[in-house]
Amino acid sequence: MPAARGYFGVGVEGVSKAMNFGAVMRTAHAFNASFLFTVNRAPVLRETRSADTSRADLHVPYHDFKSYEDMRLPRGCQLVAVELTDEATELPEFRHPLRAAYLLGPEKGAVSEAALAAADHVVKIPTRFCINLGLAAALVIYDRTLALGGYPVRPLPGAPIPGTSVWEKLQKLP
Repeated sequence: MPAARGYFGVGVEGVSKAMNFGAVMRTAHAFNASFLFTVNRAPVLRETRSADTSRADLHVPYHDFKSYEDMRLPRGCQLVAVELTDEATELPEFRHPLRAAYLLGPEKGAVSEAALAAADHVVKIPTRFCINLGLAAALVIYDRTLALGGYPVRPLPGAPIPGTSVWEKLQKLP
């Protein structure tokens, strides 16, 4: 895997199910997140371990903020709220900041208006309706990995792969 650029953290606001946060934690840990956080209702970490078998809280810094107003991000880190709104930028069109904190909302609700207003960016996964919290986090982190992970651009479907065209093979003949 190529070296990723920048850093990112992943957090949830108002999460009510420890298992869902556990899935977010495990995915963030697997993708080498720099930190994890919760805003307004931190689950008991012991209860997250059924889903987070990697025990991310032992390997990745974890911050619990009582409210959005109490949240403190590293200097230069941009808050990216993930919410299904009409105004949000669709994830495939979004340029991920080099330093980002991705904030997802609760299972039965949305990212708070205060967080949306303060967010540097609001993105949405282009789905017809809301999806599972853990899956949403995974998609956002994976998209960031593709965008900033140093991977080459994929060829278009049907386009020749460099070094395989007939013309290139003929040029190499003696």
